Amino acid sequence: MTGPVRVGVIGAGVISTEYLRNLTRLPDLDVRAIGDLDEERARAQAAEFGVPSGGSVAAVLDDEAIELVVNLTVPRAHVDVALQALAAGKHVWNEKPIGLDRESTRKLLDAARSAGLRVATAPDTFLGPGIQTARRMVESGAIGTPLTALTILQSPGPESWHPNPDFLFQDGAGPLFDLGPYYLTALVQMLGPVAQVSAVSSTARAVRTVGSGPRAGQRFDVTVPTHVAAIYRFAGGASAQCLFSFDSAVKRRTIEIAGTDGTIAVPDPNTFAGEIVVHRMDGEVVTVPAVPSPTTRGTGVLELARAVRAGRPERASGELGEHVLDVMISTIEAAERGVPVEVASTVEVAPALPEDWDPAAPTLVR
Repeated sequence: MTGPVRVGVIGAGVISTEYLRNLTRLPDLDVRAIGDLDEERARAQAAEFGVPSGGSVAAVLDDEAIELVVNLTVPRAHVDVALQALAAGKHVWNEKPIGLDRESTRKLLDAARSAGLRVATAPDTFLGPGIQTARRMVESGAIGTPLTALTILQSPGPESWHPNPDFLFQDGAGPLFDLGPYYLTALVQMLGPVAQVSAVSSTARAVRTVGSGPRAGQRFDVTVPTHVAAIYRFAGGASAQCLFSFDSAVKRRTIEIAGTDGTIAVPDPNTFAGEIVVHRMDGEVVTVPAVPSPTTRGTGVLELARAVRAGRPERASGELGEHVLDVMISTIEAAERGVPVEVASTVEVAPALPEDWDPAAPTLVR
């Protein structure tokens, strides 16, 4: 096929707004339909963003013109919906995490391979100019040989602002599964696959309260750890200390990589851009100003679409998502067992994007 890749979106919740704002203005994509269990919500999003069709999930899956499904459902539905899309002959972009367990995730990737289709997955923030520039600097020797990393993600939790925060404190979420993929994916991009993890975890409160929206004041159960501290050893020999917490009144978002010649402070991996600061061992400080990102959520959908047309591997691959998921599951296992856990999976990290890669350029001409 030629021309822009025809896209259908399944899931019209909060995150769909940012995706649709981005996807509908990229010339290499053609968003044709939005589906949701709440069909009225899907129709409203379609009207808001000028998408021709909005309604049921089945309407998206049954549309033979749609080539790629963007799966924005809740984590527990990611694999099931993706399998349905593959069965309908469509490539899949999954929101993170790609799945909730190793077995179903492997089943999903095997199904895609058997069907000759692609499954790619968020996060795609590492494709933004912030992480890409930092990665190129690390690879060019800006800090010498990378040795160690430090990441800190601390906040009181999302229940104060999210109108429906329950799922963020249940299986497939919590600070590790909800925000950990951003940090771990960025680390894997710059340090390679993870080989071993040691960890501890805790839960500060078994019940939390919705803080905003029509459900404000409602209480809900917390079923996952809300504080996870981990030490990762990478296959290449580097290590990282990582903290993921929804239990801190102090908000911090930090990612640093230290090498033989200096330390690089990398932009927030939950964003696409940001300032980069290199602290050299001789005391020199080099600042690389933030370069605005022309795209946000959905950049990986575009990169996947171009990869499909070009017949090359996509960068935010299902295999990358599978490895990050395996690392997170291994982290929970290490915390529960109180012993280090070997990470069985690995991944071949794709090359950095070319410096002149332009998501706004029309490259898939009819």
